[in-house]
Amino acid sequence: MDYRSSSKAWKWQVVCCFLLCSWGWVSGQLRYSIVEESEPGTLVGNVAQDLGVKRSEIAHRKLHFEAEKNEYFVLYRENGALIVKERIDRESLCGSSARCMMQIEVVAENPLELFNVEIEILDINDNSPTFSSNYRTLKISELFSGLGAQFALENAEDLDVGVNEVSQYTLNTNPYFSLSVKNRKDGTLIPQLILEKVLDREEKAEHNLILTAIDGGEPARSGTCRITIVVLDINDNPPVFNQSVYKISLKENPPLHSVILTLNATDLDEGENGEIQYYFDDHTSKSSRQLFDLNEQNGEIFVKGILDFEDINFYELYIKSVDKGTPPLEGNCLVHVDVEDVNDNAPEISLTSMANIIPENAPLGTAVVFINVRDKDSGKNGEIKLDLSQNVPFKIKHMKNRYALVTDENLDREETPQYTIELTASDLGSPPLYSKTSVTLRVSDINDNAPVFTQATYNAFIMENSDPGTLLCTVSATDLDEGVNSDLVYSIVERQIDGSSVSSFVYIHSNDGNIYAQRSFDYEQIQVLQITIKVEDSGSPQLSSTVPVFIFILDRNDNPPTLLYPEHSEDLIVQERIPKSTSAGYLVTKLSAVDLDSGHNAWLLFTLIDPINYSSFQVSKHTGEVRTVRGLQESENMEQQLVISISDQGNPPLSTTVTVLVSIADEVVVERPKSGDFLTNSKPPSDMTLYLIISLVAISLVSLVTFMILLVRCLRKDSYDYTSSCCILGGSQSKPYTDQYQPALYLNTDGTLKYMEVRMVPPGSQGQSYQTHLPPAPEPQDFSIVQPFHFPELKDIGQNVSAEESCSNDPGNVSYYFLNYFYFHCHLVKWI
Repeated sequence: MDYRSSSKAWKWQVVCCFLLCSWGWVSGQLRYSIVEESEPGTLVGNVAQDLGVKRSEIAHRKLHFEAEKNEYFVLYRENGALIVKERIDRESLCGSSARCMMQIEVVAENPLELFNVEIEILDINDNSPTFSSNYRTLKISELFSGLGAQFALENAEDLDVGVNEVSQYTLNTNPYFSLSVKNRKDGTLIPQLILEKVLDREEKAEHNLILTAIDGGEPARSGTCRITIVVLDINDNPPVFNQSVYKISLKENPPLHSVILTLNATDLDEGENGEIQYYFDDHTSKSSRQLFDLNEQNGEIFVKGILDFEDINFYELYIKSVDKGTPPLEGNCLVHVDVEDVNDNAPEISLTSMANIIPENAPLGTAVVFINVRDKDSGKNGEIKLDLSQNVPFKIKHMKNRYALVTDENLDREETPQYTIELTASDLGSPPLYSKTSVTLRVSDINDNAPVFTQATYNAFIMENSDPGTLLCTVSATDLDEGVNSDLVYSIVERQIDGSSVSSFVYIHSNDGNIYAQRSFDYEQIQVLQITIKVEDSGSPQLSSTVPVFIFILDRNDNPPTLLYPEHSEDLIVQERIPKSTSAGYLVTKLSAVDLDSGHNAWLLFTLIDPINYSSFQVSKHTGEVRTVRGLQESENMEQQLVISISDQGNPPLSTTVTVLVSIADEVVVERPKSGDFLTNSKPPSDMTLYLIISLVAISLVSLVTFMILLVRCLRKDSYDYTSSCCILGGSQSKPYTDQYQPALYLNTDGTLKYMEVRMVPPGSQGQSYQTHLPPAPEPQDFSIVQPFHFPELKDIGQNVSAEESCSNDPGNVSYYFLNYFYFHCHLVKWI
């Protein structure tokens, strides 16, 4: 009888009764129960509420299932509700197991936690008891001498469990047979037919019975089997086993076809009534029939399948022996097979809720992965020991029902950015079995390293009058961090230079560190510009460092010589008178000029234009003194016009042409100027000239004082410090300043000082040798000439230095250009 259609209303009553049965925390787990066949969308329970998670924190904790996909349930992250996703059939899920439990692991983040949720699927009575066959025929001999004889009947199967299983058997009322029901060891009811009255085939040859199996559900379901009893002639001695119960034990995984037991039954009858055959009784389970087989002729029980202790460790084999009499008689026995465990299963390692990335500032004891280890074996064979690879900053922490891999030392991404950890699980069996797995963890970066410049200081060189936007140099920094923590931004530390912001002088590209000129520089206004570059990373918090950059402006020959003395007109015409009685070497006049440039660009040469027509005069190319070469003759013109070119040694050179009108008189009263008469008696061409003279003298004095201070500081220092002073020229082995720069004095004919030049003697390590020498003087010996010292100009160096090479950390360059600057100011006072 099928009760499915009539029990639909009852089914929903059961659903309402068992829905959301939660017993809270049991051994650290959440347990729920729900009946099978529940509609999708049915609420199982609120995991967040049962875990004590506040409603406002549910979204932050990010509740979700462990990585494995769950096809029957869904967990809503918004409210933590556990909902039925698909229809659940307990019978297909758990078969005939008494309890049907589903294990679900729920992960909560922030902080990382793992919870076990057990959901019990409750059975409903949705299956009726069924027999393997709806019809069965039994043959029983007439005049059977033993009243109360038992005949085994097929027991019905019900896919439901518990109270919904078969709870009783009934037999239709008849005077010959009654029904006896026994409980098997596993709780299965076994129906047996009891002979209550001697059968008489001649009175009634066939009896029809109806066996009904009824389950214990509400409402109950039932199934029937029609039994036909055929009364046969007598065979009065059934086979008899020598034991009613046989007990054997064997190790799991025995070889196939190995004999585990040979049965022996005897029959007192003779002939065919005494010939016995062996069969499995109907009470032998299907699983047992799949693993064991029976030789019908000799009673050998042998293995035909793989016995696995972890699946089933106990079997019951119901054996019957049947003779060949008419009707056949049978005897019964029971064989108990105990399967013993062997160590045939290696431990299984499963990783759950693994954090593949861990920050390098993670505190000690931070869990990075949860580890489940299980062994299907039992006893010592199932006891597990978990080890991990050596020399890693992690350790295994044993929790209640699992392990956790936690940090044991402080991490440093810059030292070790990634760890590969090998986990080894071994059991205590003999021999032991083990399994391995590896965990790869990447250490994420935090901003714990400040940027560092590749040089302690940078030097840049640029020619004056260069176009704005010229690349000065490139600064570079490195950061040991990665990602956004190593994204560097360059900037200029703001400060005021002569009342102007430093950013109005130079500009730095924030990404590549290229420094560009914002304006065109004038060497005559500024020679050295010091700026500070700052580099910051993009981490949080930001880390930074600074580096000084010295920008040296190199002189360009952009100023022609300017005549200072003697007095001259706007057309640069000078008038001088000399006596006719002048002898050779007579000083006609002395031209004093200045060039605002420096170095070679400020070295002046005086040249007489068209000297052939004025062979009576000559000009000292270094001092500007105009002297007679010989005595004047009567035939010469009374007025001589000398055109003199004053040119510097720049490239290209610039020059100024001065015209000296020399008048020849009979007598000229000449008062030789004394030292200092130039400033007191001479009238400058203009007020601007006077201001220029005063300024140059003041600058020269300041330069001299600065030079002396630096010299004293250098002599007191044992080691070179570029940020405090420039004490080294051209390398690690440098000479004192007194050895590198030697003064050269130029004297008048009367022994007074005309001017002084400070000349640099470059170090021998430069590979060139420069010496101050006195060539044979072509002029009279009443004054001395010191040949100017020639050394490489700043502009020559600047032309050979690219923008990339101009950032130098050689302190000798700084000393070289500073002293060249000092030389320039000493040279400016030649005319004093």
